[in-house]
Amino acid sequence: MSGHVEAIHVRVTSESSAVAAPRARLHSGKGLEGDRYYAPDGAGPGEALTLIAAEALEGLEADTGIRLSAADSRRQVLTRGIDLNALVGREFTVGSVRCRGVELCEPCAHLQSATTPGVLAGLVHRGGLRADVLTDGEVAVGDAVGSAS
Repeated sequence: MSGHVEAIHVRVTSESSAVAAPRARLHSGKGLEGDRYYAPDGAGPGEALTLIAAEALEGLEADTGIRLSAADSRRQVLTRGIDLNALVGREFTVGSVRCRGVELCEPCAHLQSATTPGVLAGLVHRGGLRADVLTDGEVAVGDAVGSAS
């Protein structure tokens, strides 16, 4: 099971616009450097990294007519070609960085209020993955995403 990184987005504050980045530095137990959720004193379980599949956003549009960009999804890493739901409870890699899937990143009312009505229902069970970062490293657009061996 493998896919790749299609986009990386960093949001400095919850209210700021997401900024696309060609690469980002991940820190074990802390998250994505420069992002609003980066936790210098340590992130809680599933708070270090969020991912969403491009296929989920395409499915949202096909099923509801709602077009949501990767940046608007409020997830940090956009993937393609890997079933993120299958990574809950499993270790995987993003580039050379080892991660562990903690839980599905179900959509919330805040996401819907920041975007458009229908997003919440349209992304149930395909809103992405919350993960822990287990090793330090850099992740770049085009890097592989896959099950850890």
